[in-house]
Amino acid sequence: MNDSNLSLNALEEMSRCGHERVCYHVDEETGLRALIAVHSTKLGNALGGVRRWHYANEHEALFDVLRLSEGMTWKAACAGLAMGGAKSVIMLPERGAPGTRDIAHAMGRFIDTFNGAYIGAEDVGVSPEFTDWMLEKTDHVMGGTGDGQGGDPSPHTAMGVIYGMQASLRHVGRDQFAGLTVAIQGLGSVGTYLAQFLNERGAELIVADHHDDRVQHILDTCNARGVSCEEILGVECDIMAPCALGAILDEKSIPTLKTGIICGAANNVLRDPEADAHRLSDRDILYAPDFVVNAGGLIHLAGLYLGYTLPQLEAMIARIEETTMTVFEMTKEHKTTGHAALALAKLRIEEGTAQEQVNAH
Repeated sequence: MNDSNLSLNALEEMSRCGHERVCYHVDEETGLRALIAVHSTKLGNALGGVRRWHYANEHEALFDVLRLSEGMTWKAACAGLAMGGAKSVIMLPERGAPGTRDIAHAMGRFIDTFNGAYIGAEDVGVSPEFTDWMLEKTDHVMGGTGDGQGGDPSPHTAMGVIYGMQASLRHVGRDQFAGLTVAIQGLGSVGTYLAQFLNERGAELIVADHHDDRVQHILDTCNARGVSCEEILGVECDIMAPCALGAILDEKSIPTLKTGIICGAANNVLRDPEADAHRLSDRDILYAPDFVVNAGGLIHLAGLYLGYTLPQLEAMIARIEETTMTVFEMTKEHKTTGHAALALAKLRIEEGTAQEQVNAH
């Protein structure tokens, strides 16, 4: 496929998903290449993480940011937040390229051009330190180490997944983690916290990550065994928790699954949301939609931005369990849990927009 066709497909994807604004930025002085995609601001300014990643090409980065930003809209709506959905990506020239202060400053200046319509946050490849550096050039970033910034959202994301898992277990007639086996694919910050929380609750773990030191840490501190990244999706377990990058469940991997529940922190875990949701349903595998269960980090950071107290935020994160149960109940009226979750998000956006119109009059 040539560049013109790729560009046309990207424009078609923007139109199909209903994005409001997508910007590509190059900073010649630092070499920063970045994209910001604002999907929706119908419910409020849009908060979404800044992802640093090495992409094969700019088109791959564009499709990633489009899909991620759309997911953030549904995530915020299902979480009951008066926030829109957006995302940004920094395209690394090579894997492992360092996140320098100059690059962070350039990204901060880029974010600042949105005047608060887009609020950045920590994501894959971005540390609290990098976030603090961005904050030196813009006020529109959350997740830094300063007062009210929220710090690392990872433990809150992991706790939200715990609540999603609890709902999943309730739905299949179970009431505790003790004696269950949970497989965690990916031991980044969220996956590591999730492993610790599950270990505290008595679950047996099977874990995999490309970084051997991360695996060893969990083997040393939790009731866990490690397998290779190639094996993890095929292990026998009660719950499979994808906690790395998305698009790992598709027509090839779904038939190999030996689990009854999919519930994890990864965004966009289904390569083809329509077809793959049906594939899981056809195999009687319960899918807890990722943008419902992994909203804990967003709730924490967006809630602080909106002025909620810490006890209020803890209660909102805990409500992920009941929201997930609502999605499962709505599946009676929709084809799959994925369709039900999307219907719930769209309903909440419509209700929120209608309420704003009433208030305006």
